[in-house]
Amino acid sequence: MKKINLYEENVFGDKAFTRLLVHDSPYFKILNFNFKEGQELPVHSHDIEGQVSIAVLEGVGEFLGEADSRLPAKAGDVLISDIKEPHGIRAKSKMRVLVTIAPPI
Repeated sequence: MKKINLYEENVFGDKAFTRLLVHDSPYFKILNFNFKEGQELPVHSHDIEGQVSIAVLEGVGEFLGEADSRLPAKAGDVLISDIKEPHGIRAKSKMRVLVTIAPPI
């Protein structure tokens, strides 16, 4: 068993978003991303089988997708998609998200 406190382990970066590898195993990967207002993880996709979930823990922003699609994102929202589907995040305030990828890339 392992315990990690995301609020203590990962800070917010002034120049770019920060990333913390929370867990990595043959079954799934968990990452914590912290964004300041205006920072983003550009829309991207992965050419593998699997799924990704993006859970907003704190803040407000947008989930980004293909063809410039946008969905509002706030604390408590979870986006789930195939990892081949284009996905990204843009922060409108300080934003903390937890990403799970299964199987891991």
